[in-house]
Amino acid sequence: MENESVAKAFLGLVRIMDELREQCPWDQKQTIQTLRPLTIEETYELADAITDKDWKGVKEEAGDILLHILFYAKIGTEQNQFTLEDVIRGVSEKLVARHPHIYGDVKVQDEEEVKRNWEKLKLKEGKKSVLGGVPKSLPSVVKATRLQEKAKQVGFEWDNREQVWDKVNEEIAELREAEQLGDPDKIADEFGDVMFSMVNYARFLQIDAENALERTNKKFISRFTSMEKKAMEEGKALSDMSLEEMDALWNSIKKQNTAIEGP
Repeated sequence: MENESVAKAFLGLVRIMDELREQCPWDQKQTIQTLRPLTIEETYELADAITDKDWKGVKEEAGDILLHILFYAKIGTEQNQFTLEDVIRGVSEKLVARHPHIYGDVKVQDEEEVKRNWEKLKLKEGKKSVLGGVPKSLPSVVKATRLQEKAKQVGFEWDNREQVWDKVNEEIAELREAEQLGDPDKIADEFGDVMFSMVNYARFLQIDAENALERTNKKFISRFTSMEKKAMEEGKALSDMSLEEMDALWNSIKKQNTAIEGP
């Protein structure tokens, strides 16, 4: 019964998409090009909801992305490129083919072996490089993580966390050397190497580097706006305060937030 209810709800959404495309002036004008930035925006809104652990938001944004998928399928049908059924069958066939440990007789020991088999299967499907599936337009921190994860599947990986931390320190030393030389391009290259090695270290800590940085961004915004508010309450503007005064205000707010958030 539950599957029937889901199928009914899904078909209802498909019908709404058809009606909007036929009757709404805005929906009628949309193309895959005009939808692209909107889809990116919706994806980031979903990412924000996930970072905030906002389950209501996750539900809403997942629905918005589902609507976009139906929109692309609708336009694909109109352009005689593909249908919604093609999309569904295509991903279903791919999932079955890439999970021989479920739908075949392949045996796996753990999650990592599943990932390695996944990459081998994609190469057999025609991919020329294990890095080929990483989108060019991914944000740099996310891209660095995905590149490292891909390389890991063919054994290009450090043995332990300590080795990665040694690499971080090595890259920091090279950055400091580049600073002494004063070559902007060299400094940028070495700074990028430091960031790349830190993303690698984050993986060994089993944390999401992008999400960790975004949490810090949100924390900074919260504390900085609190600092602006407190300064205003005291009849001051941050631009009129000394760095020492702002630092004292920042530490006060940080202490208050730490007490609220807990250790």
